[in-house]
Amino acid sequence: MAEIRLTNTATRKKDTFVPIDPEDVKMYVCGPTVYDRAHLGNARPAVVFDVLFRLLRHEYGADHVTYVRNITDVDDKINAEALRRQEAGAHGSLEDLIRERSDETTRWYLEDMAALGVLPPTHSPRATEYIAQMVTMIEGLIAKGHAYAADGHVLFKVASYKDYGALSGRSVDDMIAGARVEVAPYKEDPMDFVLWKPSSDDLPGWDSPWGRGRPGWHIECSAMASELLGDRFDIHGGGNDLMFPHHENEIAQSRCMGHGFANVWLHNEMLQVEGKKMSKSLGNFFTVRDLLEQGWPGEVIRFVMLSTHYRKPMDWTEKKAREAKRVLKSWFQITDGIEAARKPPNSITDLLSNDLNTHAAISAMHAIANRGEAAELKAAMAFLGLPDATNVEWFREPMTMASFGNLHNQTGPLWELMSRWQQLRNEKKFDKADELKAKIESCGLVLSIGPAGPHAVATESFDPSKLEGMK
Repeated sequence: MAEIRLTNTATRKKDTFVPIDPEDVKMYVCGPTVYDRAHLGNARPAVVFDVLFRLLRHEYGADHVTYVRNITDVDDKINAEALRRQEAGAHGSLEDLIRERSDETTRWYLEDMAALGVLPPTHSPRATEYIAQMVTMIEGLIAKGHAYAADGHVLFKVASYKDYGALSGRSVDDMIAGARVEVAPYKEDPMDFVLWKPSSDDLPGWDSPWGRGRPGWHIECSAMASELLGDRFDIHGGGNDLMFPHHENEIAQSRCMGHGFANVWLHNEMLQVEGKKMSKSLGNFFTVRDLLEQGWPGEVIRFVMLSTHYRKPMDWTEKKAREAKRVLKSWFQITDGIEAARKPPNSITDLLSNDLNTHAAISAMHAIANRGEAAELKAAMAFLGLPDATNVEWFREPMTMASFGNLHNQTGPLWELMSRWQQLRNEKKFDKADELKAKIESCGLVLSIGPAGPHAVATESFDPSKLEGMK
């Protein structure tokens, strides 16, 4: 079994992962608030932690990993859209329309993540299904002196938890200065956060000891994690924008209930588009569905995301997407109809075991492809969540190269160059082979070695005239 090392936000270093129970490794990841289509930033943690889920299943067994990724379906934006539909004449009560909207957006999210090759988690709890557990936890916090009721609200008393801020490394003063802290007359302290809030008649609500209302965001994850994974579990993940206040608040309320909560905290960095923060005002805001409808296959989107280490900012660019499509086309050509190796290469699992280094793993897969190891490449691709070539059609699209004819016709300059490249490889003159390969590929081709010998795939930039006179 490979040693898995992960950068733990709580310890600020790369730690060896030691599960509480190797027979049941437990992971919780904050999922989406389903008020609309998932944008590209929502997709990054889903893809990142899908890779970790696959790695854990590989190391401990598929039946020995429990992965929970929640759905937040209590949200003001969901309520606002349902109200808009009601005012536009939609049939049904506001509560019915809210459920209809959250059902719709949840389905969208799951479809879009499936298009990116994301495995379904073991559990996908919806917040509205765990209200009773949230109420019970809030009652416990009040009884222990860590929360108080005021004006129909229940608030967590931040000052009652001495380690508040330890995860993010901020002092309370820093957090007040850097956060949007709601000042309200019912708060004992500006930093106290809402566990429960009242609902008016036109909003969804549930009966509670403090009146009809709905939960605050932070208590949802604590209650669902505790219910499905127990009071202590192995890994909690999410985007680093959730570190404060969401994850900080989760820790505070859970620890004050006597729960150990998560041993390891993992946070992925944020996503940019063409070097800038994704923003509707900048016109660079994309949902996953936008990109799929623009013709970018889900595996291309996934490949671009995995090309950057999860702890580094990821920049989505069309250039990267075109390059990812080019590489995948070549890899699908190499592996089409090939039976995968029984298990992924150790080089790939070792790299992923080193803090999910997907960038290095993809580099290693390039080397595997260049060596013509099709079965190993196919196993590595599957391990990273990339589809089998038999389930992909776009890479079979014919190239518009009528003037050049059949790429693999055994006459002409290309065949001669490819044969020479293969001969150099056979003679183990790899430096010269790589030099010739680079020259050939500069014409807009991608070379690989398959069971039938050398293989060339043309890209959109292919210029056959550049092959003439090449040596």
